Amino acid sequence: MPFITVGTENSAPIDLYYEDHGAGQPVVLIHGFPFNGATWEKQAVPLLNAGYRVITYDRRGFGNSAQPTIGYDYNTFSADLDVLMSELDLRNVILIGHSMGTGEVTRYLGAYGSQRVSKAIMLAPLAPFLLKTADNPEGVDKSLFDGFQQAIIQDRFAFLTQFCNNFFNWNENKGKLVSEEAYRAHWEIGARASAKGTYDSVDAWLTDFRGDLPQIDVPVLIVQGDKDNVLPFAATGQRLQAMLAGSQLITLKGAPHGIPWTNADEVNKAIMNFIGAPAMSRA
Repeated sequence: MPFITVGTENSAPIDLYYEDHGAGQPVVLIHGFPFNGATWEKQAVPLLNAGYRVITYDRRGFGNSAQPTIGYDYNTFSADLDVLMSELDLRNVILIGHSMGTGEVTRYLGAYGSQRVSKAIMLAPLAPFLLKTADNPEGVDKSLFDGFQQAIIQDRFAFLTQFCNNFFNWNENKGKLVSEEAYRAHWEIGARASAKGTYDSVDAWLTDFRGDLPQIDVPVLIVQGDKDNVLPFAATGQRLQAMLAGSQLITLKGAPHGIPWTNADEVNKAIMNFIGAPAMSRA
């Protein structure tokens, strides 16, 4: 399996697992919490069939990557992405993030610029700023996130069940947009993640990305369901579009948070149209 080293912790390297397939313009897919690159399967195959080079990687602490006890913040996550982009010498990249993965997209473009990037797509985004503060009254009370972390400490596996319920809007969509088997597969992927990384990632969700947004100078597509029960649409995608000049917003009516799986056809059509493969969007 291919790995790229992004740092060390004591005597151990911090290695990121990645997959690199196909040829053509590169597309880098950055997964959501608490999953890994395997959850992109409904997007990776159509992109490969459309003639793109498709790269997925597992965030530190998740999937097949190393599970250090350090570095679960967006400055480090974006630095990890920069190592991947540099080591593979990727250029003219289309960055696609889902949920927590949109944080890497936003902070990378804010900190490292767009020299290697041509377009960006944010699915169910985290930005602009999730935490409720005096200058961000649209945010969410910190007590909710404190509760998440307490639940992770008490019983991470029970927390994952509740998270997957909200991720898929399970009571509404089971047997329709998502099968029991797909639900279990996502739960099992999340269960293999680092316990420390799972806990610390909740703090990362509270990152203020507002300072990054003026630095983003590539076309951006935002896609989100208006029944997102993980990242509220009004506080995230809807606000983000208004703060990113020239960005496009596609709202999926009735869709949950886990749209790369539950609404893959609509998501793929939006992606293909945006990146310039309209024939594949009709396939």
